[in-house]
Amino acid sequence: MAAQKVDLSYYLPKNTTYNTNIPTPESVIGHEVGEWHITHDKLVEYMKVLAASSDRISIENRGETYEDRPLLLLTITSAENHKNLESIREKHIEATNSNAVDVSKNPIVVYQGFSIHGNEASGSNAALAVAYYLAAAENIDDLLNNVVILFDPSLNPDGLQRFAYWANTNRSENINPDPNDREYFEIWPRGRTNHYQFDMNRDWLPVQLPESTARIASFHKWLPNILTDHHEMGSNSSFFFQPGIPSRTNPLTPQMNQDLTREIATYHAKALDEIGSLYYSEEGFDDFYYGKGSTFPDINGSIGILFEQGSSRGHAQETVNGILTFPFTIRNQFTAALSTLEAAKSMRVKILEYQQSFYKESRNTGLNKAVVFGDEKDAAKSFHLAEVMKKHKIKIHELKADFTENGKTFKKGYSYVVPMNQKNHRLVKAMFDVRTKFKDSLFYDVSAWTFNHAFGVDYAEDVAISKAGAEITDLKMKSGNVSSKSNYGYLLPWNEFYTPKALNTILQKGIRAKVSMRNFKNGGNSYDYGTIFIPVQNQKLNATDLYNFLNKVADESHTTITGVATGLNDGIDMGSNNFRNITKPKVAMIVGDGVTGNDTGEIWHLFDQRFDMHITRLDTRNLSRMDITKYTHIVIPSSRLEKSAIEKIKTWVKNGGVVVGYKNTASWLASNKMINLSFDKTKRDSVKNITFENKSLFSGAQVIGGAIFEANIDRSHPINFGYKNDKIALFRNSTMFLKADKNSYNNPIQYTAKPLLSGYISKENAKVIPNTVPFKVQRFGRGRVIVFTDNTNFRAFWFGTNKLLMNTIFFGNMM
Repeated sequence: MAAQKVDLSYYLPKNTTYNTNIPTPESVIGHEVGEWHITHDKLVEYMKVLAASSDRISIENRGETYEDRPLLLLTITSAENHKNLESIREKHIEATNSNAVDVSKNPIVVYQGFSIHGNEASGSNAALAVAYYLAAAENIDDLLNNVVILFDPSLNPDGLQRFAYWANTNRSENINPDPNDREYFEIWPRGRTNHYQFDMNRDWLPVQLPESTARIASFHKWLPNILTDHHEMGSNSSFFFQPGIPSRTNPLTPQMNQDLTREIATYHAKALDEIGSLYYSEEGFDDFYYGKGSTFPDINGSIGILFEQGSSRGHAQETVNGILTFPFTIRNQFTAALSTLEAAKSMRVKILEYQQSFYKESRNTGLNKAVVFGDEKDAAKSFHLAEVMKKHKIKIHELKADFTENGKTFKKGYSYVVPMNQKNHRLVKAMFDVRTKFKDSLFYDVSAWTFNHAFGVDYAEDVAISKAGAEITDLKMKSGNVSSKSNYGYLLPWNEFYTPKALNTILQKGIRAKVSMRNFKNGGNSYDYGTIFIPVQNQKLNATDLYNFLNKVADESHTTITGVATGLNDGIDMGSNNFRNITKPKVAMIVGDGVTGNDTGEIWHLFDQRFDMHITRLDTRNLSRMDITKYTHIVIPSSRLEKSAIEKIKTWVKNGGVVVGYKNTASWLASNKMINLSFDKTKRDSVKNITFENKSLFSGAQVIGGAIFEANIDRSHPINFGYKNDKIALFRNSTMFLKADKNSYNNPIQYTAKPLLSGYISKENAKVIPNTVPFKVQRFGRGRVIVFTDNTNFRAFWFGTNKLLMNTIFFGNMM
């Protein structure tokens, strides 16, 4: 078939006239919408030209992606509204703060976001036509007078660019719709994710990425009433719009939210009926995890709506519904975008009043209490959780004075107080939510994300508001320093989050450092396992230069380094063999086909963005030809590697290398006799009389989709250096259960007898997991094989377990 050539009228509503002074997409980008996949640079170019041509549109750049692409937002409304835009926004926000505001004359605010998954490209391509229509259509004054549209044409610029390159470079002049054609099989890591391979549609609540930071700032600045999130799904599917499956809605979401979503859905159905498109609703997908674009609004007084279009994944594909063309997918997205705006206009007052009542209830349901979180030995971890809350416009206070509750000490400067009698009360509840019982046992995403567990901080709720000091308006991270110059040595406690960054900088400079294998006291101060000792003598820097260098290191890594006057300690002395030399690491990670892209991206991000450490990514395609002897550590995320890799890695480990394997890699290492693991079998719940219809639901209920479990830790073991508590919260989304070793010292991390902290696990698997272990380390030749059953770096916000990976890097050969 020849490339489908459609003109703009294919997408646009009939019986509408257009302002000829407004440039069409083709006149700027050089091709018709849907003829080629839009590249992000051309998308940006058109949006800028459109904004310059229309008094209905203003445009702003809210920042840049990791690849320095602009994060644009267009504000689209009537020219008259643009004259008073800030006063409209202020009045809109005022209505969420006071029930005395009459909202009946206010415009409704709609945020429309496209293609947060870059290879689900029909959304951003539809944005070209939607933006043109809103700028040029001459009979939509009533719509634009009553609606302010926050228009985000590309929620994931880096991913969109990556996919457009792939689809366009593999497009034939005569389109081949055969699904086996190369065009429909992107190379790893594909365009779904951003630069560091993060699923951007999981970061609305954690807000760890620049793209998320920009859109969350826009969200809270405006508090839109409706937010739409345009996606794609499998090619053999039709078109989905919310509501999702009712039983999978988060209980914290008000019923009225779902009722309004269902009413809005009637507008989508009517519009899609008019163009003859197939669709479905209330089947599949859910509204449970608040980190998704279609669910995050629901806990913020807004209505989130997911659209899923069957994907052409290129320019045309054979499907069970016939040949699915790229322009057809774009037209459905365009139609749903306009039906949303029609619903918003028609339901304006009803939806505005819902938002007003949502915040009235939020303000009135907060008790005169507070939650407190912190870590008396790790200011940075606590800071980063406070930082997330500030991004969400949650009020936080400093601690008035140190106090202890339930055996945990909350220290001023290391802890934060969050009053519950505030506007965003419900959002705070959602962030710290603990839930172990559910209406439904299937989840589209994780079933738990409790933030105090994720960040690994101590936490107390129902704390008296009198514990709060001044409100924090300008949040700043604790500064670092060296306490005093020493001619003997310096001590760096391993508790702070950024100590790996500091230690790596020290080692890369060629400075010798040692790690304490035991607790000790020096100068009246107590030091834990894992404390780093930097001697002054026999270093490449003299005493003054070393002091100046360490001052810079401490400042950049927000750590405190203490100068000591003596090596005589209470406990092990500085010259003891219990201070072990630390080898400068050179770390590699296997990536590419067969390796889970999200996991590799999270590790890459941790090294590159958090700790300023190099990690060399070895592609599976080239592994057999590479010299790996230069590396001290090789990290292998969840993977299914070819057999050809095993002998090479075996030899390298036998010669002293440390391999760190995650999830499926643990099974691969065990099957290749590099580590001896004993697995506990997963069990299926006993349910009788399962119908054919419910077979897949039953199977899905046996999966751990993402829950949090408690483990005991042996703090004297190097894997746990830096942790002050004897328990740790671990994220888990696998059903790999490892049996504990008969020797307790070989079980430095072991699930408790009742480990479930938050989230879903089937009844039978809940009987298996107690007392199993998520971590194993064994010698293999002169090296070490280390495995984790689950991801310790989940989605960049699991600060609480990031140090486990760092401990394998710096102390792995001591385990």
